This record gives sequence, C-alpha cells and structure tokens, in this order.
Amino acid sequence: MAGTQKRNKTVAPGATAPRYGMRPLARAADAVTRPAFGRRGFALGTVLTHWPQIAGERLAAHTQPEKLKFAQGKGDNGVLLIMVDGAAALELQHMQMALIERINLLCGFRAVAGLRIMQGPVAARAARPVPPRSLRPAEKKAILQEVAHIGDPQLRAALERLGSGILRRKKPC
Repeated sequence: MAGTQKRNKTVAPGATAPRYGMRPLARAADAVTRPAFGRRGFALGTVLTHWPQIAGERLAAHTQPEKLKFAQGKGDNGVLLIMVDGAAALELQHMQMALIERINLLCGFRAVAGLRIMQGPVAARAARPVPPRSLRPAEKKAILQEVAHIGDPQLRAALERLGSGILRRKKPC
C-alpha cells in the first residue's frame, strides 16, 4: 500500500507554483534575447528593438546601433557605437544630443553619455507589412453565398473567415 499513496504536491511557503497555460511572449523573449544582446553590450535590448522609434524611421533606415561600451566595472555613462551608411552620418551627428536623451529616457537611467559614429554598410530592415484591404460589399456577398450550403455553423464561419482573408490579400479587380 505504501507504493500506491499519492504524493502531496504542496508548494513550499514563499515559492511559486508552476504556471501552466499561456504566458506573455515578452517575458520569454527577454529571457532568450538577453544573452545575445549582452554579448554586444546591450544589457537592455530596448535600444535595439526600439531603434526606429528612437532615431525616427528615416534615420533608422540608414543607421544601426552596434555596441554599447561601458567603462570597466560601470553600468552607466556608456558610449554607443552606431554604424551609419552614406550621408546619414552628418544628420546623425547633428541629432547626437537628442538621440542620447531619447535613449536615456527609454532606459530610465543615464545609460549613454556619448555616441561614436562609424561609417559602413547597414543591414536592411524588413519593411512593415501592409495591412489587408477592406472587402467590398459584393465580395462579402459572394463569400456568404459560397458557404451558405454548409450545415455546420463552426465550419461555415471558419470558411467564411478563410475566404475573407484570401480576398483581402488579392488586388481588387
């Protein structure tokens, strides 16, 4: 009988119970990206992930933060190395103080004290996806007619969503 007893799965005081189900992606992404960003000096990956908001879309297309260097044993007042292609270096130099202020505001402390601009090739950023267009009333009506003969309401709704998604991605005739 000793082998058939169930173990009591209580949680020790102060410890948290294992959590099952859906979790926010941001928590998992932070744990995964922290080691990669840390090797490049970005303990706070927000500078990389929010670069288009910091520098602006136009300037971000021609610049790329490369590394954040701190003095030995320090974790603030660093120097941000930025790769710049072409004539954007002059614009970046003029915006230097505003960029430093925006970065420090985003980080919540004086993470960056100066910028070091290096000219060289910048990796192209992926273009933002274009949102799908709205369906015209005639297209909606055609989809509803196609799925009207299907008896199962869940299947009919799923096929209606599928048809709408396909037509939204096509150019209107």
